[in-house]
Amino acid sequence: MNDTMEYSERVGGTVIFVLGVLGVLYFVAHQIWSTGFFTAKFSTLEMILFYGYLIAVMVSGALYGLFGRKHLSRYFDVFGGMMFAAVAITWLLMVFPFDFAYFADVLPDFLRFLVQWFSNDIARVLMVLGILVHLVGQVWMELLFVFVRKARARESPKKSSYNQGTSQQNLTISEQIKNGGRVYGE
Repeated sequence: MNDTMEYSERVGGTVIFVLGVLGVLYFVAHQIWSTGFFTAKFSTLEMILFYGYLIAVMVSGALYGLFGRKHLSRYFDVFGGMMFAAVAITWLLMVFPFDFAYFADVLPDFLRFLVQWFSNDIARVLMVLGILVHLVGQVWMELLFVFVRKARARESPKKSSYNQGTSQQNLTISEQIKNGGRVYGE
């Protein structure tokens, strides 16, 4: 199984990372300028969950795009990233510390039309969809993790016994060190 990603997949991961950074900056601007987008219900826990979710998306995108390795991102997603996202969105949906009437307030006047149609009801629907996507994604990533791991184990050639000979690349690093870099049978 190939761990490296195609260029288009790496670009997608990088775009996710960049959009995540822009999203964090957008919401930090709301918070610094006290636009009213974050209501009084937006306490420390909600702040940790909200920005933690955005950072989790950025980390996943960075692992995909910047490093170009599928399995790095899969480890992050399987062992907490997707589940944290689902829990964070669920909590934020229950508390709903937002007022989307002010969502466009940090944008210049000529750009506000792009997001001022976004209402609290639309946000709630998208949050429910986000919860479902992250829960399904958690199961999907776990299945991929198990099946890819099994497929990789099947693809890796069995190590030959020393009397039959083996190649240097089939030896583990510790075996190569023990052998002083020599390969038996060659």
